[in-house]
Amino acid sequence: MARVGASAGWNGNYVETVTASQTLSYNDSGKVFLVGTDALTITLPATKAGVKYTFVNSGADGAVLLKVSPNSSDKVIGTIAAISMTASDDGDLTNTKGTANKGDWATIVGDGSDGWYIIGGDGVWAGA
Repeated sequence: MARVGASAGWNGNYVETVTASQTLSYNDSGKVFLVGTDALTITLPATKAGVKYTFVNSGADGAVLLKVSPNSSDKVIGTIAAISMTASDDGDLTNTKGTANKGDWATIVGDGSDGWYIIGGDGVWAGA
């Protein structure tokens, strides 16, 4: 993993390139994850209020499926580019491969109760 920046923090000053599926921790809060490898799954910890992650598809257009998987009792709630997530427990947030563009992104924040709220994003994402 390539890392750029001073340290993890709320100012988005930490960028990490993801090349293999991984499980995030609360210590990863504030990071921006660049994903350019196809078919990886990034697994989230249980929701915690204020924990924030940003995911960016850094692969070529139409080449990278990016999947963010919440804890089994958490939901992903919100809308990206007029596509609403279904907000079901254990429902993944997926940047679909066929419609993915380099630079598609999503930022989520934990509420500590229901799951993860989408607070920004662009591109075609699907939710289950």
